[in-house]
Amino acid sequence: MREFLKFYIGGQWVSPSLSRTVDLIDPSTEEISGRLALADTQDVDLAVAAARAARPGYASLDRASRIGLLSKIVEKYEARSEELALAVSAEMGAPVSLSRRAQVPSGADNLRTAIAVLKDFRFEEQRGSTLIAREPIGVAALITPWNWPLNQITAMLAPALAVGCTVVWKPSEYAAFSAQILAEILHEAGVPAGVFNMIHGDGPTAGAALCAHPGVDAVSFTGSTRAGVEVARNAAPTVKRVHQELGGKSPNIVLDDADLATAVRTGVLAAMRNSGQTCTAPTRMLVPQHRMTEAIEIARQAVGGITVGPPQSDSFLGPVVSRTQWEKIQSLIDAGTQEGATLVTGGPGRPHHLTHGFFVQPTVFANVRNDMRIAQEEIFGPVLCVLGYGDDDEAVAIANDTPYGLAAYVQGGDLPRARRVASRLHAGQVRLNGAGEDMLAPFGGYKQSGNGREGGAFGFESYLEIKAILGFERNPAS
Repeated sequence: MREFLKFYIGGQWVSPSLSRTVDLIDPSTEEISGRLALADTQDVDLAVAAARAARPGYASLDRASRIGLLSKIVEKYEARSEELALAVSAEMGAPVSLSRRAQVPSGADNLRTAIAVLKDFRFEEQRGSTLIAREPIGVAALITPWNWPLNQITAMLAPALAVGCTVVWKPSEYAAFSAQILAEILHEAGVPAGVFNMIHGDGPTAGAALCAHPGVDAVSFTGSTRAGVEVARNAAPTVKRVHQELGGKSPNIVLDDADLATAVRTGVLAAMRNSGQTCTAPTRMLVPQHRMTEAIEIARQAVGGITVGPPQSDSFLGPVVSRTQWEKIQSLIDAGTQEGATLVTGGPGRPHHLTHGFFVQPTVFANVRNDMRIAQEEIFGPVLCVLGYGDDDEAVAIANDTPYGLAAYVQGGDLPRARRVASRLHAGQVRLNGAGEDMLAPFGGYKQSGNGREGGAFGFESYLEIKAILGFERNPAS
């Protein structure tokens, strides 16, 4: 059993102010796998004080020194990549192949991207006689989720460190294993004392205290829309900057000129990946109504090839992260049946060959109406909704009829047509025909999917203040 009973504050491992702990549960066995100390407001105060004390010195560090520090972090990160992969699989149930292939590499990619952007980033530019300066905002509170733990922290941490901010990080309680290793990596890389601080804790206590703290200049949060509202509410009295990447219910429009077999099969697998615990998962598949029967059969066959099992078995799907999450998914699967959607495959309960663990049957509903709960609520599990549409206008209307707007997908043979459809979708990122990652592209959402952007130079802006110095250069005309 692993125990994480200290926080990393001011370059040291320190004991918490109170002896409050929580048991960590292995999602594949339902057994206790560790114990975690939980921070109180005093611990938050100590971490913020350390970050504020380190702020002036780190903000004055030159570009080359910050590039060198980030490069050292990448080196130490890669040296422990296998350890990180096993930690992610153990803490949140991701298949070890997914951890090795995607979870861990995404963190390294974010770090490398920050280095590349920092090399040429313009912190100052002159416009006429005015100088526009971009300066580090100060102390940033980073609050991250468990579903892609290394991707989400590095997407925040790398740009914050790159521009000269100091940080206090509160990872999810469900992602303590990988968080511990990452903190050790930053220490080994020689991050100056106080520049990076990590505390563990729950949202109502540590998270709320961080967001409300007058010593914190900016908050970056990734999680549910419900929790994001609380983050914004707690941060409001101090009028600090709040960047949020929240929920999603991403549409995947399969146009009538797409290769239906390929589009449906890849769409099913994309929705199920990481046990559906991905905010950008294409969980609403829109297919031409006259091809619904054909799409149902393709989806059924695709799910038939999906294996479910413990992370170490290297199945395609592992468990979901917790009993609470499992029960939420079960209630929404029941709601789909009660509301009249066609259950194509899967359904309630565990897969028949598994007797314990938070495993969910990969489930597909067809003939879904967009007003059903399963079409409107973020399920965050391996559950796909297939909806029919008549023409492109109706497909766009259905796709946009959601409180979310994080991502969207369009599949079609005629690229100009697919582009026209993409331009009408209310989403922060749209992928055409299975386009891969672009680490320099902005990532973030419309509507209740959040505000602000991560990725490339766009991610730097969240941690910078803009100052205009008028009369910086004498105007010859005067």
